Amino acid sequence: MRARFAASVLVLGLVGFGTAGCAFITPQATTEIVETSDGVNADIGSVAIRNATLISDDGQLASLLVSFVNTGEGAQQLTVQYEDEITGKRVTQKVFIDEGTTSFGAKGTEQILLKNVTAPGSLFPVYFQYGDVSGKQIMVPVLNTSLPEYDGLAPTPTPTATLFPAP
Repeated sequence: MRARFAASVLVLGLVGFGTAGCAFITPQATTEIVETSDGVNADIGSVAIRNATLISDDGQLASLLVSFVNTGEGAQQLTVQYEDEITGKRVTQKVFIDEGTTSFGAKGTEQILLKNVTAPGSLFPVYFQYGDVSGKQIMVPVLNTSLPEYDGLAPTPTPTATLFPAP
């Protein structure tokens, strides 16, 4: 009788370990944050950069589509810096982000425009920094408006006035 009981416990233990054994050696997928969008994410101090994407049809002018989540106290002045692909000069822009979430580049929001970035389909380095917190350079994907969700988000060049001689 004892042998039967011991065999039943052993079989029950093997079945239990066999059906749940993979959980002992496999890391949980829910503990790792995965970017499920086209953009990239980064954290700088108390500011989180979420879904950063450059939208451009030709690479000459791009709009930064991004959300900043400021969990710190008070608004922050954020520096956005990149290297102009044609002139090779570093271009710096400052934007203000309030507490909470501030988005740029979507319809009805302010745009951050970058000139002379790489062609759509590539990655472009953009540096973000605020206050005395160490900044971070991230490789931002450059996408065009061929996908319906980006239609109408590419910047349009500002028209220049053409002067005609007086008659």
